[in-house]
Amino acid sequence: ISIEDLENRIAQAFAAHPDADLFVNLPGAGPALAPRLLAAFGSDRSRYPEASSLQKYSGVAPIREKSGRQMWVHWRWNCPKFLRQSFVEWVGQTVPRCIWAKAFYRQQQRAGKGHQAILRALAFKWIRILWKCWQDHTPYDETRYILSLHKRCSPLAQACPLT
Repeated sequence: ISIEDLENRIAQAFAAHPDADLFVNLPGAGPALAPRLLAAFGSDRSRYPEASSLQKYSGVAPIREKSGRQMWVHWRWNCPKFLRQSFVEWVGQTVPRCIWAKAFYRQQQRAGKGHQAILRALAFKWIRILWKCWQDHTPYDETRYILSLHKRCSPLAQACPLT
């Protein structure tokens, strides 16, 4: 079996999946990352009853540890690395294609965060958004999300004009 054959099989299986429409038009997903995102979520909606369960399982959610008065944050070591990598790679592609993702990235840069930390934080946000779309069987709509940012008076709303 060649790589081209495998890619064709993946494309066919992805197109035939009932949830493909939720992932096919995500900003920056394309033919490589859209099937990986679909595989990350799967078909069993009871597997991840909350967005946080997928954030934790995928290794995107940080771990906060406390001892006495000290507290430190680190990333999860025990997680499916390819799954975490899929989310981080994809969100990197959303930054130039998504208004609010670019605004979030710049906001975090101004706060002194590094590139990888920003991508993990952005993946944390995106998983919440996609989880809701996945649970409701509703494709992502950037205009709808930007409207919700304005309704919640999010600091990101200032950088995301209403169209």
